[in-house]
Amino acid sequence: MKNKNHPVFLYDSTLRDGNQALGISLSLSDKLCIAGKLDELGMHYIEGGWPNPTNPVDTEFYRHVSRTGIKARIAAFGSTRRPGCKSSEDPFLKNLVETGAPVATIFGKSWDLHVTHVIGTTREENLAMIEDSVRFLKANMDEVVYDAEHFFDGYKADPQYALSTLSAAVDGGADCIVLCDTNGGMLPDEFLTIFLDVKSKIPVPLGIHCHNDSGCAEANSCLAVVNGAVQVQGTMNGMGERCGNANLCTIIPNLQLKRGFQLVGDHQLKMLSSVSLFIAEIANTIPNIRAPYVGDAAFSHKAGAHADGVRKVRASFEHAVPESVGNTRHFVVSDQAGSGTMLEKLAVIRPGLDKKDPDVKKLLLKIKELESQGYQFEAAEGSFELIAREMLGQFREPFTVMGFRVLEEKMENGDVLSEATIKIQENDVFEHTAAEGDGPVNALDNALRKALMKFYPSLGEVKLEDFKVRVLDGRDGTESKVRVLIESSDGVSRWGTVGVSTNIIEASWLALIDSLKYKLMKDRFQSETGKADRTPELCSASVK
Repeated sequence: MKNKNHPVFLYDSTLRDGNQALGISLSLSDKLCIAGKLDELGMHYIEGGWPNPTNPVDTEFYRHVSRTGIKARIAAFGSTRRPGCKSSEDPFLKNLVETGAPVATIFGKSWDLHVTHVIGTTREENLAMIEDSVRFLKANMDEVVYDAEHFFDGYKADPQYALSTLSAAVDGGADCIVLCDTNGGMLPDEFLTIFLDVKSKIPVPLGIHCHNDSGCAEANSCLAVVNGAVQVQGTMNGMGERCGNANLCTIIPNLQLKRGFQLVGDHQLKMLSSVSLFIAEIANTIPNIRAPYVGDAAFSHKAGAHADGVRKVRASFEHAVPESVGNTRHFVVSDQAGSGTMLEKLAVIRPGLDKKDPDVKKLLLKIKELESQGYQFEAAEGSFELIAREMLGQFREPFTVMGFRVLEEKMENGDVLSEATIKIQENDVFEHTAAEGDGPVNALDNALRKALMKFYPSLGEVKLEDFKVRVLDGRDGTESKVRVLIESSDGVSRWGTVGVSTNIIEASWLALIDSLKYKLMKDRFQSETGKADRTPELCSASVK
């Protein structure tokens, strides 16, 4: 479908709204990592967080992100000035300016209930707070987005006052006014009635920001865009407080594939499934396999009428082409799952590889076997490439681990002593070393490096950037299988490796040793070809 629609800008708030979700706590490294992926996906705006002295991670994010070369417009989030305070003296507004971000996004109160009972001021002062704050930011930053918090509830309580808050933002010079269904309770019919009324009365471009407490966030967001909204806000995977925010993984393909809006490039749309899974891994959340478009089950078919029908006519049981969003059709009883994605990855490793090559089938079967055991390679490209290159004859084990032992001892003074002993063989040389550490994984890491660095001094450049553990199925209690994802960096690039076991130490070991092997493989490639590392990095942005 050719685009005949008005331009629409994607505004991602995963790093702020998504980070407010129960159980989510993104580090600075996580945020920069995710921001790089969002930029690759084609987001027009990326909101980094609320910079203030009590939130050093968000404050640091703006200092670091300016060095990454991200093309998306970075937005700094905050609120209107406090009651009775000049905008030029409000510390939170000054924090926004000091970020150096080109865009300020601030929220203000649209619902008189919040004006009088939450922030405890008058309706008139609230209007002044909105106008003054927007005007101050507009004078000091390139662009100001005004989020009308609780707008729909405010409109239902007092339409005239809710609209007057928007007029105050218009008078202050807001570039875009975003209507927020903050409580997430609006149903589509009432939502559309209110949106159209606002559109007829407010001369500034409108945006939409919905929460999903009634399960309508994506539907309402799409309705707003189809009816004239130029900015749609949301998060990846619908992360957010309570029931979550509007899910951009659903909104983007809905609008692009079904309504003809050209939100991102077609090649970027094909990245959607992998980026969704990547962000779930970094945020340490369990992906929703039944998520529209990007879930593992979104295009899965069991044996029977559905599977038979889709084999004959795709559209008989599929509303969209799975490859358009980078997903894969799964026939549960066959061995076809994941072949398209794997072949794309193999094309990077060995360009021109024919899909009929017997090595391809061997690798696909190997990957499928590992995934059935709980492995996941979307955020572990390092482990995937090691497996692929080994099976394609491009990699050999640089050393052999003969065994290891980890001791944990609780001392009388309350401290816990972690010590690891390891035996390795490098060609005909044997090394037997021991080291202590802050926990068993650190002790193993220290012992392994101690043994190997005399042969491979470049391993000293490798730093463990992040370490995540996920229980794959909690029904077996402490005997449950776990997946460990390690992110490593050598100061030039970052890569992820993965290990799976019912023993958390073994799972950590598998991911750890893959990380060091990947570094050695990367160094050998650069030495042999004279080229810098060209493998896909886990992140396109890192902390410098």
